[in-house]
Amino acid sequence: MPLTLEFSGPIWYWKGPAPHYFVTVPAAQAQAIRAAARFVTYGWGMIPVRARVGDTEWKTSLFPKEGLYILPVKLAVRKAEMIEEADEITVWLAVG
Repeated sequence: MPLTLEFSGPIWYWKGPAPHYFVTVPAAQAQAIRAAARFVTYGWGMIPVRARVGDTEWKTSLFPKEGLYILPVKLAVRKAEMIEEADEITVWLAVG
């Protein structure tokens, strides 16, 4: 049975070489993910997940960042759920 969890946080924008929007997984949930990570990671600390915001579900990977994890929120999800930068969203995750 995969690890499932839910959390809320604000959407933030990273304007690096490949700009994207993310939400940061809070410390308590990141700790649970870290405990399961060695069973599911496919390298570089990337953790495969199924994520859902509102009615929109997608497959992606968590990225490790500063001891936590960040979840990329792609354009199709942001459009479908009318999400803007700094909006607070609730995310459901299934790890692995």
